[in-house]
Amino acid sequence: MKHLIKRARPFSEPFRITKGKSFRLKDIDPGDTLHLQSEDKPRAKEVLAMGVQLLAELQQMLYAQDRWSVLIVLQAMDAAGKDSTIKHIMSGVNPQGCQVHSFKAPSEEELDHDYLWRSMRALPNRGNMGIFNRSYYEETLVVRVHQEFLAKQKLPQKLITKNIWKERFEDIRNFESYLTRNGIVVRKFFLHVSKEEQEKRFIERIENPEKNWKFSASDIKERAYWDDYMKAYEDMIRNTATKEAPWYVVPADNKWFTRLVVAAAIIDALDSLDLHYPIVGKQKLEELEEARKTLLTEKENGKKSKNKT
Repeated sequence: MKHLIKRARPFSEPFRITKGKSFRLKDIDPGDTLHLQSEDKPRAKEVLAMGVQLLAELQQMLYAQDRWSVLIVLQAMDAAGKDSTIKHIMSGVNPQGCQVHSFKAPSEEELDHDYLWRSMRALPNRGNMGIFNRSYYEETLVVRVHQEFLAKQKLPQKLITKNIWKERFEDIRNFESYLTRNGIVVRKFFLHVSKEEQEKRFIERIENPEKNWKFSASDIKERAYWDDYMKAYEDMIRNTATKEAPWYVVPADNKWFTRLVVAAAIIDALDSLDLHYPIVGKQKLEELEEARKTLLTEKENGKKSKNKT
């Protein structure tokens, strides 16, 4: 296990952001695959398969230990591969200990609360992994790009100032610090797809009948705000990347590489928790031994009854 963990770390570390102030989105190439080439894709898939198995083993220990929990935040432009990343990486995980929450436009009930309320309700229990497919970060992204959404949030007018985004970043940093101090490990991923690759995937969704359901006319409308979104993403990462809750800006033009990086980062996070199965005390061992004797006696008596008949 340790050997696989050691092999995984170099795939995620180059994309880990802990000091936001020096971050620039232009420094990350959406098509980057590190040293891997297209001919390495089959080998990368084999490595991912081993990573998925390792992730399942670590998650089992997380669940059994029942002390820590892990929150995985996924943010991206449309067609960047959030859904498929979740599907492939979590394919071996016990669903009893992992929950996925997709946050869409807030409901009327949610708009009657603060913007973190709906996310707080979905936080993972101890021993569990929680995945946010989009998250409270939408409040600094789509709400910032389309400020008419801000008007629907029923905030007192005097609270909507030029500092509102700075204040929300501060709120989120404090929130994630609070989660960390309460045993919830936070790892955040921005799947960085290029505008050209998004166009290619949109066309595929339109031309492939099996993928038509994935496409929405609003997807095209949002492309018109691409530059605004990139500025918002960069500002978000610069203001909320910390050592305790880092961002991973993951190249997303090649889905096989995206999945490899995300899996490696989650494995690294779980490995940092010193996970192990609970140590059984003397009293429990005595109970187990008594139960074993009872079962063996039942088995022996069953054999004797069978022989008599």
